[in-house]
Amino acid sequence: MGIDISTLGLLSVAFFVAATLYSSVGHGGASAYLAIMALLSLPHEAMRPTALALNILVAGFGAWRFVCAGRFDWALFWPIALGAAPFAFMGGALKLPEDIYRPMLGAVLLFAAARLALPDARNADTAPRPPSPLVSGTAGAGIGLLAGLTGTGGGIFLSPLMIFLNWARAKDTTGIAASFIVINSAAGLAGNVASMRALPAYLPLLVGVVALGALVGTWLGVSRYSTLTLRRALALVMAIAGLKLVFT
Repeated sequence: MGIDISTLGLLSVAFFVAATLYSSVGHGGASAYLAIMALLSLPHEAMRPTALALNILVAGFGAWRFVCAGRFDWALFWPIALGAAPFAFMGGALKLPEDIYRPMLGAVLLFAAARLALPDARNADTAPRPPSPLVSGTAGAGIGLLAGLTGTGGGIFLSPLMIFLNWARAKDTTGIAASFIVINSAAGLAGNVASMRALPAYLPLLVGVVALGALVGTWLGVSRYSTLTLRRALALVMAIAGLKLVFT
């Protein structure tokens, strides 16, 4: 599958920006990659596997950086991941009518973006209250299914949930979300393994582009972002994803 040089150049620049922004908040960027490919009218069958493959790379690098920086909570992570993986696999194997779930999920993400952008009335020193493994595992199952159905890693759903319910502080969601995205993306791709045949010939170029974006983004996320900046960046990520689901 080939595309012209100008389109490939635009795709590369857009993917670099997306990977930088999303990796800075512990995400892989699948929702942005899907939006960019849709806007450039790339073949539909290549979009989902390409987004998930790049998601695994970017989120995997992010997980390593954020975990090494101490932004990870194993006790909170494992039940969420355990609940999510099988449902992400099932979601990857299913296909619901797009005119039903895309606008619905887009509205949810736009609401979450607006909520994150508002000042947080909760005391910044308030200690997080992690849920029981049953509650977090159930949440993981629901997010895993949504991620599998939409071809994303689920971080756009998990990060605001952890913040809204005070399961973790904003800065501590990054390592959890990135690790969660790796598992979900791999499970979603495995659920529709036949789609891997549609991976484009120019994928190695995109791999290099998003790897560079992840390097820049995780450096910003680990050492340069304040909690307020992190919340605003995440709100922007949520808004981009929501608009993509509603309008593309």
